[in-house]
Amino acid sequence: MVNFIQQADSDIKKILEHLKSEYSHLQIGRASASLVEGLMVDAYGTRQALKAMSHVSVPDAKTIQIQPWDRGLLQAIEKAIMTSDMNLTPNNDGVVVRINIPALTEERRRDLTKVVHKLAEDARISVRHARQGIMDGIKAVEKNKEVSEDEAKGFEKKLQEKVDAANKDIETMAKNKEHDVLTV
Repeated sequence: MVNFIQQADSDIKKILEHLKSEYSHLQIGRASASLVEGLMVDAYGTRQALKAMSHVSVPDAKTIQIQPWDRGLLQAIEKAIMTSDMNLTPNNDGVVVRINIPALTEERRRDLTKVVHKLAEDARISVRHARQGIMDGIKAVEKNKEVSEDEAKGFEKKLQEKVDAANKDIETMAKNKEHDVLTV
């Protein structure tokens, strides 16, 4: 029989990790290597992640520095950054590509808080979907008489505790990220 609580733990952990990853990709006015590491670059006839072909560093709070293993890729990296939806301008000096992160305007900060809340809501929806899938499994094994009604109720109670804890974590992450966005 499937252990429903372990499944819930696994699903919730994946959802929280995804939310954390999404939050790390938000541009909040500070340089972060995670802003560009996943950027796909056309190189050697294929698309590759930027972090697979270069060293990405953050020399100061407003600059991202990208040093490719092969200098021939500088143009491709520059093009990938310019065509991305990040609205960043790369500076290619022939050795490295530098990206200066502009300060956020008040309007952009408000827009980013909306994105933070939308990502949090998407995570809560994912948690609800995971809960529903596990609840369906619990009801199916109860209907097939594989577990008693009391055991099923116990699984449902533990599942709800996990969901409540996950929603609390999502709320905490959203508040922390909103604070980061609004901090000048």
